[in-house]
Amino acid sequence: MLVPVSLGVCRKGNIPLTRSVYAERRCRSCRKFLSDASNDSLQSRTSEMFTSVASSSKEEAQPVLEMTSDFEKQNKGFSFLFRTEFDGLVKVFVGAIKMKYTVCIEVQSLPQSMTSHNLILSWGMFRSDSLLFHGPDSHSSVLPTTKFKPEASQHPMKTPFVRDSCRHILGLDFDQSDVPFYLSFFLQPDGTGQERMIRTHRKTNFCVPVGLGPGYPMALGASSSNDGLANFSLFSRNAKSVVLCFYKSKTSEPSLEIDLDPYVNRTGDIWHVSVDNITNYIGYGYRCKGDISCNGGSSSNAQHVLLDPYAKTIGNLSSDQGESAFMVKCLGYLRKEPHFDWNGDTHPQIPMEKLIIYRLNVRQFTKSESSELAINVAGTFAGVVEKVQHLINLGINAVLLEPVFSFDEKRGPYFPYHFFSPMSIYGGMDESISSVYSMKEMVKILHSHGIEVLLEVVFTHTCEVGDADSQIISLLGIDNPSYYIVDGNVHLENCSALKCNDPIVQQMILDSLHHWVTEFHVDGFCFINSSSLLQGSNGDHLPRPTLVEDIAFDPLLSKTKIISDCWSPIDMSYKDAIFPHWQRWAEMNSKYFLDVRNFLRGQGLLSHLATRLCGSGDIFTASRGPAYSFNYITKNAGLTLVDLVSFSGADLASELSWNCGVEGPTEKNSVLEIRLRQLRNFLFILFISLGVPVINMGDECGYSTGGSPFYDNRVPIDWKSLRTGFSIQITKFVAFLSSLRNRRGDVFQRKIFYKAENITWHGSNLSLPKWEDPSCKFLAMELKAEKDVKSRNSYNGDLFIIINGSDLPEPVTLPESSAGYMWFRLVDTSLPYPYFFSSDSNPNSQKNAGLSSYELKPHTCALFEAKVFNI
Repeated sequence: MLVPVSLGVCRKGNIPLTRSVYAERRCRSCRKFLSDASNDSLQSRTSEMFTSVASSSKEEAQPVLEMTSDFEKQNKGFSFLFRTEFDGLVKVFVGAIKMKYTVCIEVQSLPQSMTSHNLILSWGMFRSDSLLFHGPDSHSSVLPTTKFKPEASQHPMKTPFVRDSCRHILGLDFDQSDVPFYLSFFLQPDGTGQERMIRTHRKTNFCVPVGLGPGYPMALGASSSNDGLANFSLFSRNAKSVVLCFYKSKTSEPSLEIDLDPYVNRTGDIWHVSVDNITNYIGYGYRCKGDISCNGGSSSNAQHVLLDPYAKTIGNLSSDQGESAFMVKCLGYLRKEPHFDWNGDTHPQIPMEKLIIYRLNVRQFTKSESSELAINVAGTFAGVVEKVQHLINLGINAVLLEPVFSFDEKRGPYFPYHFFSPMSIYGGMDESISSVYSMKEMVKILHSHGIEVLLEVVFTHTCEVGDADSQIISLLGIDNPSYYIVDGNVHLENCSALKCNDPIVQQMILDSLHHWVTEFHVDGFCFINSSSLLQGSNGDHLPRPTLVEDIAFDPLLSKTKIISDCWSPIDMSYKDAIFPHWQRWAEMNSKYFLDVRNFLRGQGLLSHLATRLCGSGDIFTASRGPAYSFNYITKNAGLTLVDLVSFSGADLASELSWNCGVEGPTEKNSVLEIRLRQLRNFLFILFISLGVPVINMGDECGYSTGGSPFYDNRVPIDWKSLRTGFSIQITKFVAFLSSLRNRRGDVFQRKIFYKAENITWHGSNLSLPKWEDPSCKFLAMELKAEKDVKSRNSYNGDLFIIINGSDLPEPVTLPESSAGYMWFRLVDTSLPYPYFFSSDSNPNSQKNAGLSSYELKPHTCALFEAKVFNI
């Protein structure tokens, strides 16, 4: 059955542009187009794309005197058959030959009254406006501005046909630099007026595309097809029409608009087209119309030029022109990315249990003038590279970057609008291509220093908001019902929730992860708001969410770290859930920071603290082990480390903080001394706990937000503070703890939990701990070293860890050491710098050898190691 298809209606002239098109079928094996036939309209298409040919000169359109079936067979292209209003047939072939595009037109079966005259082709070329028709120009690389209104008095270009028995034929040649465009024409017997125009059976102009092809549905986004054309592909199940818009410069109006034919440029729910000669354009986007948006696909939404979700480089290409510019938020770039040389890059592939992670925000890490970096380097990926020595000094072997996806700057990195491109401001030139290159360079340099790069990613929502006043950027305008949860019972304030377990969204997420692994060589991902990954389209809980399972078993992601983080940036809360892991997913352990904070402020139970020290076996069973617990005290939201021991007002109750006696800044030495101990205690417990320690940017240098837990109040860290005595001692302490974890990896970097026979718990005076007594704040932990069967000369001794969270000193009896070993004190957080920690090379460790008893001051932690004593 034949299906007549309209090219659409010109948005400016309201002129219908139609052609008769056959409903198409595709052969699965060879992808050739097959046609149906009927008495209404006919169309045939060749199976191959026309070839892109570079052209160096411009020639006038000239008649081609030969048009035969052999010509069509020998040249790649497309042929169309139209039925005229007088039941005649007009066949048009468009193909590329000899460095130009050729349009051959053949007219058959016209009434005798019309064929008695020579026929004239009245024609024009248009791109985004059918009222602006153009003729060829032999001296310019752009089309001239001759206007052609067929229904008005202005004259179109005219070219005579050549008569051959019962048919009329002609050909037009166009330089390759002219395409893409639409050729619009009508026929007219020579010597007659416009009242004798011959048009389609719908009484509209004939219209054929030149330099355009059907395209391919895969891969999504912009790509180069095998025939040399640029292929564009977009998913939209609910769009009734799609227009591909091209931009030559920063303007609010596109330079070229291509209406996609739903019968030619659509396969299933994917719209696609191939385009030749796009080198003059710098950006592209889509207009979509239909039942696709939050307010039913109104005409106002159809005016938005939408960002391609699969664009690999993007940017804001609109000029400041009021409301019209607002419609063009950002577009896909068409500029080719510069080649990046990954030669020599290797993933560090650090085992999970050996990770020491530093979380940072790319912008805030070096944006401050105190970083002493150039303006175009500060606050960028290049800025991170400039400070790599600081990370090395801390003993860091992995960085966890807060989201780098393109995001809404007003709302921060946890509200993205695109999943395939890094934020342009991180590139130094506020330009997407620069950001792409700069990030790759950062990853390669960090890898060369043995540092892995992990990304926080947000796939559960975007910054697009489903209301009439929101700015539509991409998915919301392309196909809101397919991408977003539209159930009224599922509401997210100021953002839109994605259907993460819908096949379309799921595929987009997996494609994004693949992109970051293959193109940017990242080593892992931390999924923010991951509890939402467990929800179905209606907000219902899924016992076996397909996305989480597919990520776990994806072969391309098999060597990457995948981490769940149930913190929600939408309401700044933790939505803990039993996360299905398939022995692949690690988790940000929110119970860890809650229990450690609660104990050190004097309100937690010994049993809770002990569970966290031993790897949180209540969460991470033997099937995963303690290495899957990512432990932290502070993170991207909430109080910073120095604020955690300085502020504890009523409005901060959820932070479980303690101000050590005075709220906010103080000059009282007694308070400052306790605060310093508490800060050391937090770091000490973090590093000696089983699991992966994660420290937050700035905690090593006294970074403060003045007691504000809100992410919006975070500011760039002050690099001058690293020169203060406080920062010097904390930085060296973190470096010591990192070294200690590596040296005693047999204890602190374990894949499996401690064996029961190798751990002994003590209360006061080596008595049994009172696990559930909230008044008990002292805990001692004796860890017996396991013998290394691979080494005959293993000198790893036992460890004794003591923690006093009370306001009173605690006398401690050290357990009896093994024969030939003595206890050496390595850490006492109450002592002044530099004596509160000691290494093997520090003579102070020898002065405390052979201890059998020890007095532990209030709010203090200490560590002893049994070593062979050499006289």
